[in-house]
Parts: sequence; structure tokens; C-alpha cells
Amino acid sequence: MKLFIDAGNTRLKWCIDDQGQTLASGTGSLEEDNPLSSAGELIKQVRGVAISTVASEERRERLMHSLAKLCPAPVRFYWSEQARNGLINAYQDVSRMGADRWHAMYGAWLDHKQGFVVVDAGSAVTVDYVNKHGQHLGGYILPGLQMMLRSLRTDAARIWFDPEQGLATDPGRSTGECVNHGLAWLSGAMIERVIADARKYALSDLLVTGGDANRLVGLGLPGIHRGDLVLSGLRAIHAEDTSE
Repeated sequence: MKLFIDAGNTRLKWCIDDQGQTLASGTGSLEEDNPLSSAGELIKQVRGVAISTVASEERRERLMHSLAKLCPAPVRFYWSEQARNGLINAYQDVSRMGADRWHAMYGAWLDHKQGFVVVDAGSAVTVDYVNKHGQHLGGYILPGLQMMLRSLRTDAARIWFDPEQGLATDPGRSTGECVNHGLAWLSGAMIERVIADARKYALSDLLVTGGDANRLVGLGLPGIHRGDLVLSGLRAIHAEDTSE
């Protein structure tokens, strides 16, 4: 029985696998003493742990400390690679790419070999393009919704507003509307660019994952929602490596 973890900047997703079958899955916060509390007693049966993470070193160590108390299983971290199974990274220095981007692309590559876009809407929004030959064409990193809200609160203290998950993009008539509609407007502009790029590069499928995936879909992103995309890539890579 194995535990797979996708640890972002603030939250993590996990699943427990037994010979390719998912027995349990859930989410947690890296701020918690036990971010895997929802796994219950099942975690004591885990015999190996595989992790994809972009968390800071401090939070990575905190996660390791939590895992050591929960189960004595060996832990292996998986990072970005130059190439695997026909998928080729555009980065010259792959150590500079967040592991979640590579694992999401690999999870997509296994099922969408006609070319695809991966949009991961987390703390930051990442967009990656891969053509039908498996060549990663590059991508973009943008601030996510919560990051932009924090920036406005911190750096523009006199702009008072209530954050809302609104999808309206018409001109606002109050500070709150101006902020919330403005953020939706920015996301809408990004979506238009992603759609245009997919057409330009002849990429057949658009996959969206991350905590704000539903918001982007609601704003018009015509994507396939794959909340498990990073974990899917991580599980596949782990299976390939341990079968050697």
C-alpha cells in the first residue's frame, strides 16, 4: 500500500493506492500538525510514500516530520525531468521547473497524445503547452486569484473590499465590484489567450486542474477538469521507476 502526495504552497492532495487501485483520497493544509488526518487509521498500513512538491523547504521538512510520526515508510521525492516516455521538457535546467508542472504534463501525456494545454489554477496559475510529438513548447506562470487578492490588500491598503467568487466582468460600480470584476476580467483575458494559443499550436485538448479550476471553467475555459492530474502523473512515474 502506497501513499502519493501532491504538496502545493499551502495545501496538499493525497491518495492511498493498493496495486493501482485508489483506496482513499483527500486534501489537507500544510499549516496543520497532521495534514493527512482525513486518512485515518489507513495510513498506518502505508509501506511507501511518493511526493511531488513545490512547497518551501520549511514546509517540506514539516511534512516529513508529520509523516515520520504517522508511518515509518520510506519517502521518495520526485522532481522535474528532461524527458520521459516521449515527453520532452522545454527547460534547459529542469531543476528550475516546479515538480507539479512536470507531473501534471506527464499525467496529461499518457491520455492526450494529440497535443494539449495544461492549466493548473493554484496559488499561482501555470499554463503549459505540449504538442502531439511530446515536445513541451513552454508556458506561463501568473499570480493566482488569492495571490492577487493578497497583493491588493497588502500593497493598496486604502482599497477596501470584500472578496467574492463572482464571475461578472462588467465594469464595477463600487470598490468591491471593481476589484472582483477586475480579477474575473483578467482571468477572462487569460482564457482568451489560452484558447487562441491552443488553436495556433494545433493542441487538441485543454486540461484544467488546481483549486480554482471550477472558477476558470465558469469564466469560459473550455477544459476537461482533471483535479487528479498531478497525482496521476506522479503515480505513473513511480510505477515505471519501481518496476525497473
